[in-house]
Amino acid sequence: MNLRQTQKEATRRRVLDAARELFETVGYDETTVREIATRAGVAVGSVFTSFAGKAEVLSQVMADRLEALYGELERVLPHLRGSTADRLTSIFALHYDFETRRTQLFLAHIAAAFNWRPGSPATPYGRNPRLRAMIRDCIEEGRRRGDVDAQADIDLAVDTLMAAYAWNYRLAAWEGASAEQMSALMERQITLITAGLAPGAVSWRSPEDAGR
Repeated sequence: MNLRQTQKEATRRRVLDAARELFETVGYDETTVREIATRAGVAVGSVFTSFAGKAEVLSQVMADRLEALYGELERVLPHLRGSTADRLTSIFALHYDFETRRTQLFLAHIAAAFNWRPGSPATPYGRNPRLRAMIRDCIEEGRRRGDVDAQADIDLAVDTLMAAYAWNYRLAAWEGASAEQMSALMERQITLITAGLAPGAVSWRSPEDAGR
């Protein structure tokens, strides 16, 4: 990179570092772009040079944090053992352990999904293709192994699992629940969900296959 590109990247990193700390300590809704710029030591215009707005800043903060986690998960996923329920439990337990290090930041990420609009450059929770792909791959592997019905509606199962995972964070927000407590609840939810995916179950079949 030339000098100008290097300086632009340095500014971008300062903005992201400042935003991450403010979102966690002050709160996403309470943090303004001006406060991010002040904490980063840059002009407000410099923030908008790199990002369309605060939502995109949050999206990039989360993407940067999750890169290492997803890289590790993609490495270990082929080596997970046990049933589909066991492997899903391991995936979500790793996520809870990681995200509860900065619970308020992840709660902001979930909340931002409700304000997302078509055309926004931000990637809110629920639209992350890597997380969805990992869960989907785990369920499809279960289908190949025979503990998931061949006609199971996998997209519906992925949506339900991600919804349960996000909803459990209410316990962290309201009661200060630990990663272990949320993982234990998620394990019970996974057991219930995967029971509906088992061979012969009909509740999770896609609309096209439900009548067959």
